[in-house]
Amino acid sequence: SSGQHRTEEFQKVNSLMKVPALKDGSFTLAESIAILLYLARKFKTPDHWYPSDLQKRARVDEYLSWQHANIRGKGSKVFLTKVLLPLLTGQPLPPEKLEGITEELNVVLKQFEDKFLQDKPFIAGSEVSLADLVALVELMQPVAAGYDLFEDRPKLAEWRRRVEEAVGKQLFQEAHEGIFNIKNLTADKIAPELREHFKHQLLKQ
Repeated sequence: SSGQHRTEEFQKVNSLMKVPALKDGSFTLAESIAILLYLARKFKTPDHWYPSDLQKRARVDEYLSWQHANIRGKGSKVFLTKVLLPLLTGQPLPPEKLEGITEELNVVLKQFEDKFLQDKPFIAGSEVSLADLVALVELMQPVAAGYDLFEDRPKLAEWRRRVEEAVGKQLFQEAHEGIFNIKNLTADKIAPELREHFKHQLLKQ
């Protein structure tokens, strides 16, 4: 039925799967990372978000390039498979499927800690940057799906606390209200053609 995909509940999910778009006058831009960098430059945000220092900026760029297929790829896979697949198929999720995708996420989380975080407070060094912001937003997807990846990772949990403090806890919680309301989503709130599309995509993985 028409209009269902415009419901507030579905938009909370849809925003995770659809590339956002920016319109600035006659200029339009897609891809969330490109939009973020454009806004940081246009509004001359404080330097630490996207540092003018060449090597610090390269650290931010390095993480943003890596994260698409890794933190974002594996984290959203846990979220989609754990939350959306059972909803769309009406079947419980086979434990071995969840085990496989959780293990994939664990591998990239270890890479994130060892290569990108190391013993620094933040990815680019001593100050928070867009890299940390993007990383934490993506890691909240599996958490919203019921996989608390911070629980047995003290280094990651400490980093999360620092990022939340730098951004402001209130703002951080408000930004994630939508994703944490996901458990109230039911299949009938998703338009039938989108249900089929998602089911097909998820079963392919």
